[in-house]
Amino acid sequence: KEVAHHLSEALGIECYENRILTLASEMSGLDEELFEEVNEKLRGKKTARLLNALPKTLRPSPRDDGFVSDDRLFQFQKDIIVRLADTQSCIIVGKCADWILKDRKNVVSVYIEAPRPFCRQRIMMKMGVNAQTADLSISNTDKYRAQYYQYYTGGNYWTNPVNYDLTLNSERMGIEGCVQMIIHCLEVKLGIHTESA
Repeated sequence: KEVAHHLSEALGIECYENRILTLASEMSGLDEELFEEVNEKLRGKKTARLLNALPKTLRPSPRDDGFVSDDRLFQFQKDIIVRLADTQSCIIVGKCADWILKDRKNVVSVYIEAPRPFCRQRIMMKMGVNAQTADLSISNTDKYRAQYYQYYTGGNYWTNPVNYDLTLNSERMGIEGCVQMIIHCLEVKLGIHTESA
C-alpha cells in the first residue's frame, strides 16, 4: 500500500484500495429496486467520484477472520475495477485486479514481497504491536489473501510471479526504488514517458 501511494503521488493518478471494498459492500447491501438506481450512478467517471468520497487509509488492516467467499460482493468489486480501468489511469491495490484485468494490454501488474523479518519490523512499528502479534497478523493476512485469490481466480496462486509483469523485493529495493522500477516498467511496456522518471 505504501508503494502504491508513493506511486500515486509520483504519477499524479488515483490509488484505489479499501474504497473499492467499502463501495462494493454498500452496493451489495442494497435491495433489488435501489440497486438499479445506484448502478446507473456508477457509469464512467462517476465511479471514481463515488470512490473518492470514501475515506483513504495508509494504516495496515490485518485479517484475523477466516476467508468466506461472497460471490455477489466480488462481482460488485469486479464491476468497479473494470469501470475504473475503462475510464482512467489509476492504481488498484489487491482485490484480484491483476487477474480481472489480465487480458488488457494497457495494464502493468506488480507483485511486491519482502522477507518475514523485514515485514515483522514494519508491522511492529506501524501498529505498535510485539513480534508475536506482528507474525500472527502477517500469517493470517497472507492466508486470507491466498485463499481469496485462489477462490476467485479459479485455483491460481497470488504469489506466482507468472501472474505479474514485475515482481519486487521491497526490502532490497526500498519504497522509492520500487516506485522507480514500476515507473520504468510502465515506460517499457506501454511505450510512454512519465515526467517523474
